[in-house]
Amino acid sequence: MPTPLLLDGLHLTRRDFYAVVLEGRRAALAPRARRAMRKSRALVEQLIADQQVVYGVTTGVGSLSTEHIAPEQARALQLNVVRSHCCGVGDPLGEAETRGLLLLRANTLARGLSGVRPVIAERLCDFLNHRIHPVVPRRGSVGASGDLAPLAHIALALIGEGDVVHLGRLQPAARVMKSLGLRPLRLQAKEGLSLVNGTQAMLSVGLLALRDAEILADTADISGALSLDALRGSVRALDPRLHNARPHPGQMLSARRLAQMLRGSAINKSHRGCARVQDAYSLRCMPQVHGTVRDALNYVRRVCEIEMNSATDNPLVFTAEREVISGGNFHGQPLALALDLAAIALAQLGGIAERRIDRLVNPLTSDLPAFLTRSPGIESGLMLAQVTAAALTSENKILAHPASVDSIPTSGNKEDFVSMGMAAALKLQTVATNVQTILAIELLAACQALDLLAPLRSGIRAERARAIVRHVSPSVTRDRPLHVEIARLADLVRKGELARILLQSRG
Repeated sequence: MPTPLLLDGLHLTRRDFYAVVLEGRRAALAPRARRAMRKSRALVEQLIADQQVVYGVTTGVGSLSTEHIAPEQARALQLNVVRSHCCGVGDPLGEAETRGLLLLRANTLARGLSGVRPVIAERLCDFLNHRIHPVVPRRGSVGASGDLAPLAHIALALIGEGDVVHLGRLQPAARVMKSLGLRPLRLQAKEGLSLVNGTQAMLSVGLLALRDAEILADTADISGALSLDALRGSVRALDPRLHNARPHPGQMLSARRLAQMLRGSAINKSHRGCARVQDAYSLRCMPQVHGTVRDALNYVRRVCEIEMNSATDNPLVFTAEREVISGGNFHGQPLALALDLAAIALAQLGGIAERRIDRLVNPLTSDLPAFLTRSPGIESGLMLAQVTAAALTSENKILAHPASVDSIPTSGNKEDFVSMGMAAALKLQTVATNVQTILAIELLAACQALDLLAPLRSGIRAERARAIVRHVSPSVTRDRPLHVEIARLADLVRKGELARILLQSRG
């Protein structure tokens, strides 16, 4: 069994995140984090004893921050914060998203700037390690004081209330904790507030969607290369001299990978010297479009990596200066803008792929049989597959509208400008799912077109991709339902089975 991941609020990486969330690696609080948390907790308790005014500790929260809270009411305030904020609605987050939320919240508390006891982060790790997954409704966050409602549902389970999923069954949190010898938390001053303030829900959903998006960027180079060869397009537009003259990193990488996919293609050799000078933009400009998507996702990655090790609680406790400072680190704007950008980028990736699908099936734009059928007229071939891709592409155009340009006042107008970051994260998930299917349809169409060019074969890596496709979807020799095969291909795309070809050595 691998050693547990030690959390200190400073060094969590994306690789660590995916190892815990997707592969079940255990997590624990680092000794240095435990010391930092104890130190900040001691300061909070001293300030309470000195009757200092501290937001959320000796005052109410939100627009009730002017209300004084006596020390003997501190526990009641924290319980009320958790219970009252459990107003999420809709389908619950999936297991991976919930695990990500638990991990990210434990890590930010481990930073030692929240003033909570180490047991709070330790219990979050216990839930991860025992695979206790609180039921967290996915809607109800405006991303202002962070993801208040989703985080409150996590906190509710930690105090032994609400429901969790454990061993595949929905069960009361108290029952599961008792069976595992875990005591429900008895929240002290500030701890309820520290559990619900933060951006960890949108960040968890965003990190998982980013992983999907990066796989899609790689897969699009593969499906695009197959389409380019099937349409007997020119590889001249992939010449490295062109891209060195405009050296955007993503553009140069996509051009290089497209060229690698088609190296050794007999199809390409068969039409060298033909009269066609330039291809359509959806073929010729793949490096520029796909590469821009890559660069956009790199920006999103950088934002997420900063946020993973950020203190997004409020107020924050600075022990060196013996100060507690109230601010707005919980505001989700950095993530909201980044996740909106990711959705726009993926919508573009799906859009150019759909145009290539149309060129493959449309007899007006290719020399291939209409809709890639051997019997046009009596058979429709891949006509409706392109229609499905078009429908998903249009849906993505709607979903690409930025959530972050919207704002709606909440909490008695105290929280008068909100990020809508969770909305950005959730719609990004849908866009990514749609693009997985669009690329699956492009792979289906491109492989069918390549079949029609036999006995000529494509590049060595391109033929590896075609073999993967044909393993789950045989060549279409007569009309048949394709929905199951499209779903299988979309699953292969999601898992990165096609994208791995780019990492293989030349063969």
